[in-house]
Amino acid sequence: MRYLWVIPAIFLLVGCRPEEAARQEINEMGISEINQLLQSAVESGKIPGVVAIVANRDRILYHQSFGKMDLENDLDMRTESIFSIASMTKPVTSVAVMMLYEEGKLDLDDPISLYMPRMKYLEVLTSFNEDDGTYSIQDTERQVTIRHLLTHTSGFGYNFSNRVLSGLEEKTGLAQPELPLLHQPGEGWTYGMGTRVLGDLVKQISGQTLPRFYRKRMFDPLGMQDTHYTLPEEKYPLRVTRHQRENGALIERSNPPEQQPTIFGDRGLLSTAQDYVNFLQMLLNRGTFNGIRLLTEDSVAMMTRNQIGEVVVQTQTGPNPALSRPFPLGAGRDKFGLGFQITVAGQEESHLRSPGSYSWAGLANTHFWADPEKEIAAVILMQVLPFYDEECIQVYRGFEELIYRYLD
Repeated sequence: MRYLWVIPAIFLLVGCRPEEAARQEINEMGISEINQLLQSAVESGKIPGVVAIVANRDRILYHQSFGKMDLENDLDMRTESIFSIASMTKPVTSVAVMMLYEEGKLDLDDPISLYMPRMKYLEVLTSFNEDDGTYSIQDTERQVTIRHLLTHTSGFGYNFSNRVLSGLEEKTGLAQPELPLLHQPGEGWTYGMGTRVLGDLVKQISGQTLPRFYRKRMFDPLGMQDTHYTLPEEKYPLRVTRHQRENGALIERSNPPEQQPTIFGDRGLLSTAQDYVNFLQMLLNRGTFNGIRLLTEDSVAMMTRNQIGEVVVQTQTGPNPALSRPFPLGAGRDKFGLGFQITVAGQEESHLRSPGSYSWAGLANTHFWADPEKEIAAVILMQVLPFYDEECIQVYRGFEELIYRYLD
């Protein structure tokens, strides 16, 4: 009889109930095939280097590096190599907003003009003549809210991912923040600079810079010691160089001698696979990490479920295929939460991530997803332009397929 008491005691020591003890694993065959896939991608010249990681709620299941982090200097890729993660900054800012929401410092349906009066009188583009640059506008029918900004339904766009906005900017000479919205708030999904506005909101309400707020409230509690807007000098040698695919060949762009940081809510962070998967494990654990609660379960649930109703994520096609190809996967059916794309899988993708998984990506082909049904999260980091480069997406999808094929 005494052995019946030993097992629950063990589970109490590690902080989980007996029914929660089982965790997904990738078997040895799967690890071997993932290694082969990524090594082959490097050896064939599809990509110069890659770091990939898979975790369940409490352990790392896979973490490997392949290829070079700096070809010119013949430096091997390392699991601790540091990547520009660009728009993977957005989920971090979204979590920051939810922290302020939990503290009662904002409401998700507050008009953003309540905090930034300049945004009270926005206008919506109704027509644009590409030949002569003339356009027409109308007033917004409702104000842009914080929820609109979190879900990319505000109507704000990006010139790199929207041809109309790029053409309007070129013809009129207006700066991106001065351009009209692309649709009425709440009536469509357009990838845009809304999370940059939210970064400004976090600074305004908290009275802190983004680096300081994120370090204190997220990075330190999550053990994300290699995630920064501005890299410490001693970590600069770990930064991966970026490559541009031109006419099928990869051209390396050396890192500048000194970093010139970009500090916005929608981009600018540099990070590692390990650091970012820590962030995802916190979400898989419904707001906690190593016993520290960062968000309530209700907040995580809101962030990771459909918040856009009947609207769907739409394909974004920009003017410059050297910078970005059309994206994202799942366009035309997927939904969006508060900072994440939400998977609505078709029958043909039943062998991949589960419906309800949440994801996003960064410009130089850094990608992640978390699957709450299977209780796993994965990050795959490359540094290649254009965004959604075909070779990078093949590697990304191949990585995903192998994970689920060999997940026990």
